[in-house]
Amino acid sequence: MVYHVKEQADGNGYYGFYVYNDEKYVAGPWLEDWEAEHYIETLTMGRYMGMADKTAVMRGRRSDGKLVLRDERKHQSGDTGDAEHDADHRASRRDVLFGAFTAVAVAGLVRAAPAQAKHQNLPSKGAAGMGMITTSDGTQIYYKDWGSRGAQPIVFHHGWPLSADDWDAQMLYLLDKGYRVIAHDRRGHGRSAQVSEGHDMDHYAADADAVVKHLDLSEAVHIGHSTGGGEATHYVARHGQRQGRVAKLVLISAVPPIVVKTPANPGGLPIEVFDGLREALAGNRADFYLDFASGPFYGFNRPGAKPIPGVIQNWWRQAMMGSAKAQYDGIKAFSETDFTEDLKAIDVPTLVMHGDDDQIVPIGDSALLSAKLLKSGALKVYEKFPHGMCTTHADTVNPDLLAFIRS
Repeated sequence: MVYHVKEQADGNGYYGFYVYNDEKYVAGPWLEDWEAEHYIETLTMGRYMGMADKTAVMRGRRSDGKLVLRDERKHQSGDTGDAEHDADHRASRRDVLFGAFTAVAVAGLVRAAPAQAKHQNLPSKGAAGMGMITTSDGTQIYYKDWGSRGAQPIVFHHGWPLSADDWDAQMLYLLDKGYRVIAHDRRGHGRSAQVSEGHDMDHYAADADAVVKHLDLSEAVHIGHSTGGGEATHYVARHGQRQGRVAKLVLISAVPPIVVKTPANPGGLPIEVFDGLREALAGNRADFYLDFASGPFYGFNRPGAKPIPGVIQNWWRQAMMGSAKAQYDGIKAFSETDFTEDLKAIDVPTLVMHGDDDQIVPIGDSALLSAKLLKSGALKVYEKFPHGMCTTHADTVNPDLLAFIRS
């Protein structure tokens, strides 16, 4: 199988690198050709590999503006390919590795769905690793899919304004326990298309449903964090449960029933809080996100807390990959959507997990209420755990998730 990387402009005039197979569009765009190569490597090898190992796996030759790659496993071990190209490629790889953080952080800012290229869904084999689907409204949704197709699927829904990468600690843990783990980037977030519209819970749930149907998942356990908890709740109530595809649901630091203060929800946060988030995002998104991750999200602003630079940078990286428009609109989606009727409609076993020191989604107006509305809900409260407890306290959260899944 031979893939081509082409540099071209989309309908909005943005240039990027696109992957084609036999002149059929596969995926893209990316800012750099090494990102497209990394995509091809993951596709052909059937598993994730570090960027530093790529030159040992793939060979390439530039011709007529194209970078033609082939799977090195099909050639003799002594076939060195184009030595001059390989030397240049290794040199550029070093540059990429040194600047990877900056490159990845801004990659999503110019990503838009190609206006003319027709998307082809990637094969959904358990070992394929990742893929893209196109929803009914033409939005491209990225997903990662690890593990055996015959294993019980665990589907993760990430929080605002992050990506599927925020679930790495849980996905690796449950994969090791024999489960198939799937996570997608919400529209406008991560590697999914930066569309202008559709940043609301109805579209979020419909996109999740499209991924589930594409992979034909059944008996799935859905796990949602923060905004992802709202998305998972909406999906289970409006789609998955009706289709008989859902076994269980887990809500972690989740936004349901409703976050904003209303006459029916007097304990909610004032709308001015969310107006402030929108103002900060529009004013200086990069600084705002750095402050958000450095402070209340992980509880690093608490006395005696020790901030973890890598965790902060990874949060910032994920956030900056997404669309400012999607994240701006998403504030309304996670704060003003009322999930009360969804929670009442859900009858699958549901575990509600929340830290009592959550500064983003206070437990008193979220988990404590959700657990009462669910027909088969169980509440587990974690003393002094922050909003981002899946990262800071994965050693506690992961075994509890496993115990609930196995119960």
